[in-house]
Amino acid sequence: MKKVTLFRCIQGGEIKTNMFLTLALFITIASWAQSGPTENQINVISANIRVALKSDATKGHGWEDRKENVFEVIKNQNPDIICLQEVLEVQNNDFKHSFPNYFSFGFEGPEMDAFTDGEYHLIAKNPILFDLRKFEFIGGGVYWLSEKPHIGGSISWGSARARHVNWVRLRSIQTGKVFRVLNTHLDHVSSEAKQNQAKMIVEESNQYPKDFAQILAGDFNSDSSSVPIQNLLTSWKDSYGILHNGIDPGFTVHGFKGPEAATKKGKVDFIFYRGALMPVEAKVIKDNHEGIYPSDHYFVSATMAFH
Repeated sequence: MKKVTLFRCIQGGEIKTNMFLTLALFITIASWAQSGPTENQINVISANIRVALKSDATKGHGWEDRKENVFEVIKNQNPDIICLQEVLEVQNNDFKHSFPNYFSFGFEGPEMDAFTDGEYHLIAKNPILFDLRKFEFIGGGVYWLSEKPHIGGSISWGSARARHVNWVRLRSIQTGKVFRVLNTHLDHVSSEAKQNQAKMIVEESNQYPKDFAQILAGDFNSDSSSVPIQNLLTSWKDSYGILHNGIDPGFTVHGFKGPEAATKKGKVDFIFYRGALMPVEAKVIKDNHEGIYPSDHYFVSATMAFH
């Protein structure tokens, strides 16, 4: 109960007047982080792996050239849950082979993309992979970020492509605690679409009790100062922002160039949470192999503890 109270003090704006409680909170977080992941914690990775494009192969960034790098970077983080974006069938199948102890949810199904030609066709899915040794699958689903969320491939608000949310409800085998994970990828062109897509996620998640644990990961194509992210923050909390005093670490989209990327954009890859959870660690993963990056995005991770 004390941990919950301390967390609410920070969220309620009392941090300026109660430094003792703030210090106590960070001591608690530090002690959890130093002890390493426990059965009461969940380690989540969000990774935009970039779709498998033939044009990338000519530049040395093809999926076959970098997939082992992708797998190594992710495995090194020892994740319990992996939320992927920009995944085509060949990539989903490769993940299944490389992560045999994980179940991939949210990819299989009929193709519903309105675009049928060009190399960037077929809807890039957002599968959620979870460790079958740690979690029991309770249920899951998908809804489309449009005015007709029950219609697969539906598009609204000038969205350049159909966008959706995959979600799973899991139970920890060790603790019996139940929680929900959502994974998404907002539009990359229309500001109106991104704002409305974020509002939809807020409205849908609000149907659950406030103390029910939920995790939302994805590529939001928006930085922390944008309207879509501010819309989400009306009911979700940013794991990285909470642990790093709201500081934006800088871009997570780098076009395979790493720190040499010429961009002024901020962090667009997030792991949010709500309910009976508290972040104990959150970071941007900048691992590479001899200067070769696994994707055009940095991956991000967060370790959550139940309270």
